Amino acid sequence: QVQLVESGGGLVQPGGSLRLSCAASGSIFNIYTMAWYRQAPGKQRDLVAIITRGGSTNYADSVKGRFTISRDNAKNTVYLQMNSLKPEDTAVYYCNILTSAGGYWGQGTQVTVSS
Repeated sequence: QVQLVESGGGLVQPGGSLRLSCAASGSIFNIYTMAWYRQAPGKQRDLVAIITRGGSTNYADSVKGRFTISRDNAKNTVYLQMNSLKPEDTAVYYCNILTSAGGYWGQGTQVTVSS
């Protein structure tokens, strides 16, 4: 059994910052990639950022230069630092990990950017 617990979402004004965290626990042996996705109302779930075990990263064009993904392999935790937030960043953010046993999703955390 693998559990992903996300935290850090909330309401923030445009231009503000938030930091999301996602901690994985349970029967985890090898985590290959850790990622953040987001889904706005009425839209599909899209990749925001992804990081490999070695630290290589990739970002959606819409968040490049504003968001930073990082991970702590010892804690099986992935972070998403979000700066210069825009109203269009409003969505439910989901954590995803890919392991030797398959892929797993978190329950999602709401991020709302509004004045």
